[in-house]
Amino acid sequence: MGAKTIWHGFRNMVFGRYDDDKFWRRRHALLTGSARGIRKTYYSLYVHHEMRKSCADIMPGWSDDASCVCENFLAPPNITAHGINGIVIAGGATIGRNVTIFHQVTIGRSRGKAPVIGDNVFIGPGAKIFGGIRVGNNVKIGANCVVFQDVPDNSTVVLDKPRIIEHKQPSPYIVAEEGEYKPREW
Repeated sequence: MGAKTIWHGFRNMVFGRYDDDKFWRRRHALLTGSARGIRKTYYSLYVHHEMRKSCADIMPGWSDDASCVCENFLAPPNITAHGINGIVIAGGATIGRNVTIFHQVTIGRSRGKAPVIGDNVFIGPGAKIFGGIRVGNNVKIGANCVVFQDVPDNSTVVLDKPRIIEHKQPSPYIVAEEGEYKPREW
């Protein structure tokens, strides 16, 4: 590799657009150990830079039998046009094939256990999945749903309709002026 190639690669890493395929291929190469030497360093910088730029935290899996870090995705997930913005995936979570993950999704640990997500799963924007639960195959999880119990195969998880709470009197609106809070009405 020449100096010009290295410079163009570095420039694209810092100033380039997010490339979903490139991100997941390089992350996979790091976690499976197929990247070595300078390529491993470059891939590590690229993956960490993209996650930092996108406010994402996608942790690797953990193998108890081998006591090592491993890939927790069975295949690269389908990430929407928003990229990996705000996606948080806990270490130890297992994610199946053909999973679509939208922005601001959290797949987190609870009581030391992480979720197992099946194949062909759609996870809508803002969804939160916590604990040692199993999300079955062919499941759709709607936007902003909080899932903390097992979801059977071929299911859809949605929120109840929004509630409207009416008040007898208008709620005070508080504006800070010179260190004091004074209630105001519109």
